[in-house]
Amino acid sequence: MAGAGSFIQPDNIWALWAILIGIAAGSIALEQKYQWAAKLTGPVLALVVMMFLSNIGITPIESPVYDDVWGYVVPMAIPLLLFQCNIKKIGRESGRLLILFLLSSFGTFAGIFIGFYLLHQFMPDLGIVSTMFAGTYVGGSVNFAAMADSFGASGELASAAVVADNLLMALYFFVLMAIPAIRFFRKKFSHPLLDQVETGQNNGISSYWQPKEISLKDIAFDVAAAVIIVAISTAIADLFTAIIPTGNIFGSILNSLLGNKYLVMTTLTMGCATAAPHLFGTAPGANEIGTFLIYIFFTVIGAPASIAKLLTESPLLLVYALIVVAFNMIFSFVLGKLFHFNLEEIILASNANIGGPTTATAMAISQGWSQLVGPIMLVGTLGYVLGNYYGILAGFFLLH
Repeated sequence: MAGAGSFIQPDNIWALWAILIGIAAGSIALEQKYQWAAKLTGPVLALVVMMFLSNIGITPIESPVYDDVWGYVVPMAIPLLLFQCNIKKIGRESGRLLILFLLSSFGTFAGIFIGFYLLHQFMPDLGIVSTMFAGTYVGGSVNFAAMADSFGASGELASAAVVADNLLMALYFFVLMAIPAIRFFRKKFSHPLLDQVETGQNNGISSYWQPKEISLKDIAFDVAAAVIIVAISTAIADLFTAIIPTGNIFGSILNSLLGNKYLVMTTLTMGCATAAPHLFGTAPGANEIGTFLIYIFFTVIGAPASIAKLLTESPLLLVYALIVVAFNMIFSFVLGKLFHFNLEEIILASNANIGGPTTATAMAISQGWSQLVGPIMLVGTLGYVLGNYYGILAGFFLLH
C-alpha cells in the first residue's frame, strides 16, 4: 500500500483518525479565533496541514481510514447538511445553477481536447488519462475510477493521475477561496451574498458556531435520520442498478441516474425536508455535525497530494490537469459574466465541476452562502451522472 514508508503506517487506524479529527477540530478553532485563519477558511487550512504532513512523510498518502471517510463520513454529512433544504424554496435557484454548471462543464471538455493535442506526442497514454480527467472534472472520484476501469488504465498510470488530480484540485480551491477578496472580480461581477455576509445580514460561517440550545434527543434524531437516509438510499440505488438493464442508451442513462446513491440520497433528504419542514428544518445540531464531517473530508483531500512523486515521475500530468482546470475556470467566468450570473454562483459551479458536490457544498458553507447549499448539492450530484458520459465521449474521440 502506498504510504508504507511513512512515519504513521496506513493500517494505524486510531492514529490516523486522531490526526484527521484533530486537524479538523484545530482548523475550526483557529478559524474562530484568528482573522487570518477566517480569511483562509478552515477547510483550506485543514487541507494544507494534511498535505504538509503527507509530503514530509508523517502520514501515508493512502489508507483504509481515508476510504472510510469517503465511504461513511461524506455520505452521512450530505443529509445532515440538507435538512433545511425545502425544495419549494430553492427550485428556481437550482435551475440557474444547473445551466451554469453545464456551461462550466463545456470548459472542462474544451480543456481535455486542447490539452490532449498539445501534449499527446509526449505522453502515449494521455488518451486514457483524458477519459479519467473528463469524468472527474465534471463529476467526481467515482467517475475517475469508472473511467480508469472502463479504459483499462494501469495501476501506475491511475495512481499518478490521481496525484495530479488531487494536487490541482487543492490548488484550485485556494484560487476559488481567494477570488471573493480580489477587487477585479468584485468590480466585474455582482455578489449579493458576499454583500449580505459583509453587512451582517448573513452571519456567514460564524452562524454555524454560535451556541444553540440542543438536547440529547436532537443529536439522536440528527444522527439516526442521517444514517437511515443513507442506508435507504444505498439500498434503493443498489436495487435500481440491479434491475434496470443497460443494453441501450436509455437504460444506461436511467441506470446511472437512479443507481447513483448520492442522487437518491439528495432527493430523499430534500423530500423529507420539504414534506416535514417543521421536523427537519428545525433540527438543532444538524448543520454543526454535518459541517464538522465536511471539515474531516477536506483534511483527507490533502493526503494523496504527493508533490515529490508527481514532479519526479509524471510532471506533464500536472501540466495537463492545469490546462483542463484553467479552461474550466475561463469558461465559467466568461460565460457566467455573459449570462449575468453572480460571482458566488460562478465560483460554486466551477467548484462542483472540479471537486464535486461535497467540495462545492463545503465552500458554500464556509463562505456563508447558505441559500446555495441545497442547489449546488443537487447540481453537483447530477455531475456524477454526467461525468461518465463526458469521459466515454472523450474516449470515443481520442482513443479511436
